[in-house]
Amino acid sequence: MSVLPHDLLAEKAAAIERHLARVDSHVPPAPALLEPGTDATDVVVLHLWQAVQIAIDLAIATVVRLAEPAPATYADAFRALARRQILPEPLAQRLVRAAGFRNRVVHAYEGIDLAMVTQAARTGPADLRAFLACLRDRV
Repeated sequence: MSVLPHDLLAEKAAAIERHLARVDSHVPPAPALLEPGTDATDVVVLHLWQAVQIAIDLAIATVVRLAEPAPATYADAFRALARRQILPEPLAQRLVRAAGFRNRVVHAYEGIDLAMVTQAARTGPADLRAFLACLRDRV
């Protein structure tokens, strides 16, 4: 039996893909075009946040189901998965930064660097998909 039920992983993966599709449909071609207070910015930020949050939830659930101690932080969940060799270290470190992005969105929306958001919207989806593939293939 796998650590995560197949149907749960499939459901969460589909939810992440729905959020990433919304991000992709609204991220502008240039960082300067993402402007504060616009609908496009809200869509990109909020759907990227939601996709990352689902990945965090999956990471924590996996760590707990592996009988590891509950992670103290969201970032620690990804670090624990790297220690268990479920995630490659470079991917885990990028997901640690994604957890930091999530925290900045939740706790300081007005202070978000929109160039960083654009970069995250362009590179983050590949990391989230790689995370899902690791869970599918290794747990």
